[in-house]
Amino acid sequence: MGRFDETQTSPVRRRKVFYIPGYDPIHPRRYRELYRKEGQAQAEISGYALGLQSKKGQGRFGWHVTSQMDGLSVDSDVEVLVWSDIVRDSMSGSIPATYGALIITAWEYIATGALWRLMQLRKGPIIAALYPVGMLLVQGILALCLAWACFNVMSNLSDWIGALAHMLGAVFGSVLGWLLLRWFKAKDGKIFAYYLMHDYAYSARHKGANPPELETRMAEFREEIAQALNGDFGEVLVVGHSSGAHLGVSILADLIREKGVSDTGPALGFLSLGQVVPMVSFLRHAHRLRTDLNFLCQRNEVTWIDVTAPGDGCAFALCDPVSVSGVAPNKGKRWPIVFSAQFTQALSPERWKELRWKFFRLHFQYLCAFDRPKDYDYFQITAGPETLRARYENRPPSSSRMERPVSKFTSLAP
Repeated sequence: MGRFDETQTSPVRRRKVFYIPGYDPIHPRRYRELYRKEGQAQAEISGYALGLQSKKGQGRFGWHVTSQMDGLSVDSDVEVLVWSDIVRDSMSGSIPATYGALIITAWEYIATGALWRLMQLRKGPIIAALYPVGMLLVQGILALCLAWACFNVMSNLSDWIGALAHMLGAVFGSVLGWLLLRWFKAKDGKIFAYYLMHDYAYSARHKGANPPELETRMAEFREEIAQALNGDFGEVLVVGHSSGAHLGVSILADLIREKGVSDTGPALGFLSLGQVVPMVSFLRHAHRLRTDLNFLCQRNEVTWIDVTAPGDGCAFALCDPVSVSGVAPNKGKRWPIVFSAQFTQALSPERWKELRWKFFRLHFQYLCAFDRPKDYDYFQITAGPETLRARYENRPPSSSRMERPVSKFTSLAP
């Protein structure tokens, strides 16, 4: 057994975790508080000890975790690879710009046939994708109706104040319609129409290619992970949630191509959670992502585990992101191991009933406590003594996973 194999199976005493969020404009402290709250709850349920402290020193936002699991003490440093500033900049457009993005995004997915292909996977993410389109159209129609009603009321006064009534009706109607649209936008923290529209538009705008500012940030992330792989850690674990999963694929593919993973360093693990990879890989110019999927799935330097759940309506549950994208090699595919977090079994009936219709909350359940845990435990993975490979390498994938190639666009080069 070589040094590389030993690092995959030896107990971990020190770990570095890099968490890549999805398309999220919120400050990363929310992830620290979520880890603190849910980690404590899971520790009490599962019978282990977990403590959290603020990060000391310079660098990206993060925290330090100490744990006592299986009779071993483990120290884990967690860093959030922040790109929320890029997300906020992409969401800063005006109301007309958002409706323009709606048209461009709908055209890209519908005209290329990508939407129809995606519908052959899971209906939940497609409903989530169509929701902002429908909601924004409803808001626009209501604003037009209000403007038209105002115009008609004012026009009926034309016998009293003459032709000026038509002009006033048009002006007042336009103002009221615009104010209604602004009110809807102000309430988007509860409706999520603008947020989701910008999310899907961000990928569709470049037809699946990464915008330059995102590529620059991903290169910075790669350098930080490379530095950790030269450190005194038993494991370096990269966690990509939602849209962060496809960022993780490309970052790690580049890292391995550049010989950034040695067989004498820490074990390298990649945990993709609630992934939405097909929303990008099915687009016509997603050559970079498809190439990285094809490359990463064959590499022994990394252990890639993909966890989703049919109960998460915002993820492509149990869809192998490599295979459904049509880029799996004929031979040599090792990753990812695809299995379900089994929300309906790992949560008690009472807890499942409470969360069942909270779609956005369920999309984050992978990062939370389960009151009837099975073999998926986010806190044991990120703070426990086992490497990702030791924990799951021999776990059979879910028998109900989808591996049939579905994407229309499968080219690896422009």
